[in-house]
Amino acid sequence: MKERIVITGSNGTIGSVLKEGLKEYQITSIDLPENDVLEYARLLEVMPHHNAIIHLAWDTKTDNFKTEKINPENATMFYNVYKAAIEAGVPRVIMASSVHADRFYGWKGPGYMSPERTPVPDSPYGAHKVFMEASGRYYATKGLEVVCIRFGGVNPQDKPPVEPPEERAAWFSHRDCVSLVRTILEAQLIPNNFFIVYGVSDSKSRLHDISNPLNWVPKDNVDNF
Repeated sequence: MKERIVITGSNGTIGSVLKEGLKEYQITSIDLPENDVLEYARLLEVMPHHNAIIHLAWDTKTDNFKTEKINPENATMFYNVYKAAIEAGVPRVIMASSVHADRFYGWKGPGYMSPERTPVPDSPYGAHKVFMEASGRYYATKGLEVVCIRFGGVNPQDKPPVEPPEERAAWFSHRDCVSLVRTILEAQLIPNNFFIVYGVSDSKSRLHDISNPLNWVPKDNVDNF
C-alpha cells in the first residue's frame, strides 16, 4: 500500500516538482481555490490517515524577501498545520523554510553556513521563516517530527540563474529537491524530532552546509546545466 502524504501549496513550483517526482506516494493536494490552509476545520478533516505533511503554502506575493512585508496569514497557516498534525495523529511534517532565514549574501566564511548557527534573517520574510522553524521546535517537544528545509532556488525551468552569484550558488535542482524530500519521508525516525537542512545543490560555489543527520547528498551542481 502506498504511503499517504499531504502537500499544501501543491500547485506552486516546488509542489509541482514533488507531485511529479513522488509518484510512488498517494498524494492529497491542498491548494487554492478548492482548499485553503487557513480553514482549520477543513484541514483537520483532510489530515487523518496520512503519514506526513509537506507544507509549502505561503503568500509569496506579499511576503517575500524583496517586499519588506509579512502577511500574518502565513503564520496562521503554519500554525494550523502543526496543530492539525498533532490533533490528527500525523507523525511527521516537512516545512518549507528558506535560505533567506539566514543572510547569505556577502558570506565569506569561514567554511559553509551551518543550519545550526543562530540565524540573522535578510528580510522580514526571512524572519517569518525563522518564526516557523522556532514553532516547529516547540511542536517537536510535543512528539511531532519536524524537518525544516531551507529551500534554495527551485525554478520551473530547472536551470540555475546566471546571476547574482549568491542566487546561483543557492540553486536547487528538481532531482535534488525530490531526493531530499524522499529521504526525509523514508527515514525511520527524525533525530530529536527536529532538524533544519539546507536545500541546495552541491555546486562548487555553494555557500551553505548541506550536512544532515539522514546523510542525504545532492547530486547536481550548476556546472552540470
